[in-house]
Amino acid sequence: MSMLKDAIISELGSDAKFLDNYQHPLSVVFCSVPKARFLDAAKAMKKSYAFLAAEWAAEETPWFGIFACYRWMNEYLIVKTLTTMDDPTFPSITKKYLPAYRFERQIHSLMGLTPLGHPDLRPWIKFEDWPENAYPLRKKFDASKPMPYVKGDYEWVKAEGEGVYEIPVGPVHAGIIEPGHFRFQAVGEMVINLEERLGYVHKGIEKLFESLSWQSGVRLAARVSGDTTVAHSIAYSTALESMTGCVVPERAYWLRALFLERERIANHLGDLGAICNDAAFAFMLYQLSYLKEIMLRTNHRLFGHRFIMDRVMPGGVTVDIDEEGKREMLAELERISKDFERLVVIYDESSSLEDRVRETGRLAAEQARQICAVGIVARASGLNVDCRLFNPFPPYDKFKLNVPVLISGDVHARAWVRVEEIRESIRIIRFILESMPEGSISGAVDKPPSNTAGFAAIEGWRGEIIYWLQAGPNGEINRCMVRDPSAVNWLGLEQAIPDNIVPDFPLCNKSFNQSYSGHDL
Repeated sequence: MSMLKDAIISELGSDAKFLDNYQHPLSVVFCSVPKARFLDAAKAMKKSYAFLAAEWAAEETPWFGIFACYRWMNEYLIVKTLTTMDDPTFPSITKKYLPAYRFERQIHSLMGLTPLGHPDLRPWIKFEDWPENAYPLRKKFDASKPMPYVKGDYEWVKAEGEGVYEIPVGPVHAGIIEPGHFRFQAVGEMVINLEERLGYVHKGIEKLFESLSWQSGVRLAARVSGDTTVAHSIAYSTALESMTGCVVPERAYWLRALFLERERIANHLGDLGAICNDAAFAFMLYQLSYLKEIMLRTNHRLFGHRFIMDRVMPGGVTVDIDEEGKREMLAELERISKDFERLVVIYDESSSLEDRVRETGRLAAEQARQICAVGIVARASGLNVDCRLFNPFPPYDKFKLNVPVLISGDVHARAWVRVEEIRESIRIIRFILESMPEGSISGAVDKPPSNTAGFAAIEGWRGEIIYWLQAGPNGEINRCMVRDPSAVNWLGLEQAIPDNIVPDFPLCNKSFNQSYSGHDL
C-alpha cells in the first residue's frame, strides 16, 4: 500500500476518488478531490513529509484541471481538482509548500486561473508588458499572432533602512549565458536580499507541444534545455511509452543510460571548471574544459552529435555502439579519469580556492527541504534524493548506484557532489559497456488512448526532470507539462545568497548553475 495514498484517505476519506486506468504508469497514484479540499490534500502530504514535485493546470473544456504532484522516496501521487470557466479559481497551497509560490504564479499568468490566498500574484514567465487577458496556455490563444505591447510595471521587493542600496544585475550578462535579472539589496558589500526575475527566454514550449504529433514531440523535448537534451528526451519518451504500453528493447534502455551518464560527466566537468574560474582559478577552467571537449568529440564520432541530440526517441534509440566504439570509449574514460584525479588533487590542495568555496552560498538542509530541492543542490545540502536510486528507471534497477550526499550546503559541497558523481558515472559507463545485452534498439510505439495521461521522472545531471503528458478526446496532445530541476532550485539560490558578499554572487550562481531555458517554458 502507498504511504501517500494512505495519508490522503486518512485526511479526506471518501472525498478522494482514485482512478486506476487514467494515469500511467499505474505505480503513480492518481486521485481527484473537490476544489474545497485541494488544500487539505496538501496538508496531508505535508504531514507525511512529502515533497511538492510540481503543480500545473490543464484546460479540459468545459473545465480546468489543477494538478499537484507529491513525492516521497519512490512514491509519486498526483492530486487533481476541477474548476469551472465561470469561476477560474482554486485554493492556493503556497502556505504549505514554498515551490507552489512560483508554480501558482505561473498558472495564474499563463492559464488565467487565480490561486485564492496566494500572497503575491505578480506575473511570472508572462511579462507585465503583455495584455492582461492574454493567457498563452488556454486553447483559444493564437500563438501565431504577435502579442500587442501594453505598458506595464513590475514591482520589485524593496528593502529600506540606513545604508541599504540596490544593485540590478542583468538581464543581459557579461558572457554567453541566457538572460535573467537579479536584484540585490545590500549594505556595504553584504547582500541582505536577492530577488530573481526570469522568463526572458520564454518560448511557448508547453504551448507548442499541443500542435505536434506524439512522435515529433520528442524533438521539442530535446530542445527544452540544450545541455540536458538526453535527459529531457528520455523523460518525454518514458511518459509516452507508459501510456501506450510500448515494450522498449533492453539494449535501448542500456544505451539511454550510457548517453545519460556521458551527458552528466560532460556537464559536471564544465561546471567544475566554471566554478574555479569564478574564483579566479583559470587553470582549472582550461584543463576541465579540455576534458569536456574530449568527451563531446567522442560523442560526435560515435553518435553523430556532440550533445547526443535526437538519439533518444519513443520506443528506444536511433544509434548503437559496436565493439570498436566500446574500446574507444573505454580508452577515453581511462584518459579522462587519470587526468581528472590529478586535477581533483590540485582543487583540494589549493588554499586560496578553499577560502572562496567553503562556507560560501550555504543552503541549509532545512532550507533545501522547504524548497523541495532536487539533484546536485539537494544532495549537497543533506537530502538523499536521486530518481536513479529511489525510482529506478531501466536499467538502473539492474545495478548498484552510489549517490554522494554532503551536508555543508556550500559552494564546495555542490562542487564536490559533482566530483563524486563524475567518478560514479565513469564506473557506471564501464559497467554498461561490459554488461550491455544484445538485441534491437527500438520498438513500435502506438498512439495513446484518448483521455489518458503519462508520467515520467528521470534523473538528469541537474536533478529530477518530470514530464506529464495528457491525451485529449481525439488522442492528440492536450497538455505536456515539463518541470525542469531549475523550477525549484532557482529558489535555492535566493535563499543561499543573503549574508554573502556581492563579489561571491557569480561563484554561488555558478555552483547552482540552473537553466534559464528549462525554467522559462
